[in-house]
Amino acid sequence: MLALCFDGTLQLQTEYPDPKRPAGEALVELRLAGVCDTDIQLSRGYMNYCGVLGHEFVGTVLEADDSHWVGRRVVADINAHCGQCAQCESGQEHHCPHRTVLGILGRDGAFSERFTVPERCLVAVPDVVANEAAVFAEPLAAALHVLDVATADSEIAVLGDGKLGLLIALALLGSGRQVTLIGHHPNKLSIAAAAGAHTLLEKDLDPARQYETVVEATGSASGISRALALTAAQGCVVLKTTVSGETSVDLSPIVINELRVVGSRCGNMANALSWLQTSSIDLSPLITQRIPLSDAAGALELAQTPGQLKVLIDGG
Repeated sequence: MLALCFDGTLQLQTEYPDPKRPAGEALVELRLAGVCDTDIQLSRGYMNYCGVLGHEFVGTVLEADDSHWVGRRVVADINAHCGQCAQCESGQEHHCPHRTVLGILGRDGAFSERFTVPERCLVAVPDVVANEAAVFAEPLAAALHVLDVATADSEIAVLGDGKLGLLIALALLGSGRQVTLIGHHPNKLSIAAAAGAHTLLEKDLDPARQYETVVEATGSASGISRALALTAAQGCVVLKTTVSGETSVDLSPIVINELRVVGSRCGNMANALSWLQTSSIDLSPLITQRIPLSDAAGALELAQTPGQLKVLIDGG
């Protein structure tokens, strides 16, 4: 089968072995997958990952132990937890020390014709949610997870107008929050503005203006320092960026301004599907290209070019 693999180099394999479905797991056929900045970082050596890339997907279940899944469209929590350790028993499955993570850690991902996912991780896609919306479920869940730590009712600033920053801004707007999106690209900022966000070019920022909650979603190592500078005393910085290289940051503003710094990773997939069913905000402006799986390597390259937002890989 076709599969986009990374083993030190990125290559599309045309005869990659079909996955063997373990007990308790479902065999899923790809419909659509999204290229994420994490996929790009993995292809640059992040986490020393080797295997099939891809973790944002919507697919159809071909086989499962539980027959009610067969034929259903699904998305999935990408964290395959053990279900038995102290973290799992306390409800912290995303931090299970024994977990594998789809296309990121110890488990082949979704940039292939077929792949396996634990049945306990599956979430059914309602009929009213199109594939082009459902494919956003995983990053949308991560975006909505910001609300689990940003408890203040004040306006939230999102730093970064790439695909992650835009999605976070739209997710927060669709959840009834006031949002300021800060970036460098008027055409990208206009997407958030059309949905009701206040937008600012970073060069036009008032140096005295600060926010109680700042979400750092620039995708760059330098974004953390900018986020710390934007955060008001005793405010909260939510970090979303991961990069493959080392990062040097002056941490003194955290002490001086008594800031709370919170890492934020994966969220609740059921919440994301509920948002997709009920929100009036359209995510389709974030889609800039749709590429067949047979050119998945080209899709990853395209996703790194200036001006691109969400590049989708079509499973056919």
